[in-house]
Amino acid sequence: MNSDRTLSAALADEVLVLDGGLSNQLEAQGCDLSDALWSARLLADAPEQIEAAHAAYARAGAQVLITASYQATFEGFARRGIGRAEAARLLERSVELARAAGEKTARGVWVAASVGPYGAMLADGSEYRGRYGLSVAELDRFHRPRIEVLAGAGVDVLALETVPDADEAEALLRAAGRCGVPVWLSYTVSGVRTRAGQRLETAFEVAAGVDEVIAVGVNCCDPDDAGPAVEIAAAVTGKPVVVYPNSGERWDAGTRRWHGGATFAPATTAGWRAAGARLIGGCCRVGPASISALASTVAAGGATGDRT
Repeated sequence: MNSDRTLSAALADEVLVLDGGLSNQLEAQGCDLSDALWSARLLADAPEQIEAAHAAYARAGAQVLITASYQATFEGFARRGIGRAEAARLLERSVELARAAGEKTARGVWVAASVGPYGAMLADGSEYRGRYGLSVAELDRFHRPRIEVLAGAGVDVLALETVPDADEAEALLRAAGRCGVPVWLSYTVSGVRTRAGQRLETAFEVAAGVDEVIAVGVNCCDPDDAGPAVEIAAAVTGKPVVVYPNSGERWDAGTRRWHGGATFAPATTAGWRAAGARLIGGCCRVGPASISALASTVAAGGATGDRT
């Protein structure tokens, strides 16, 4: 980074622009992601492609880059014959690649280590349903080892993201609590409920009194659901809000194709900012062009400043 300010300090007086969907940028670069490990496979097979994808977002104006560790777990790597020592090294590499891409920009970036839900490891879409039949303690034991590796790799924040269930959020916060690294917590939602069906007012209460949590919000959701969720997150927790929805296109798991048109519009983020959003970006199918437009919109609104 070109600044010694923490991300938490920056959120006190800035709106920061996140990156967009890593997978769609990797596909645009010609990468094949038809694998249970998804983009995490490239940590071993083509790390230069991941760094290039991060760099595309940094050039577009992203101030926070999210690592390629969403689907990277010890269990998932083990199924590919990768032992724990090498798996830990790949998790560390995810941080190094994002950091390297950011250091090539004049302003630098913050790096957020992606910690996806348990369902992401299953690679069967269950991260959009939650309720895996595991207890909070069991989910804690699953998440803790990789959280400890990522926290030790020098990240600025842990992104506990695409969380479908308040029970899993509790487990993630418990696992991250002793790492000494700030976190943000973002649910994937449908309307004003988590994907598991819990009211967002209840779900956000899990993070309300947790000092390590520097932002709460939503990601990997329809853009139309973002505004109400931002308002609820801010009202329940009093914390800065993080929001990075999908493009608005619909994924059909049967045909394995996206349908419909994109509805992600940077101009609509003014309402999110007014309601308390301080970290804003995009998730699936939101590419560098949209992040560039978002960065321009945020800058024009006078909500960001120079970190250097």
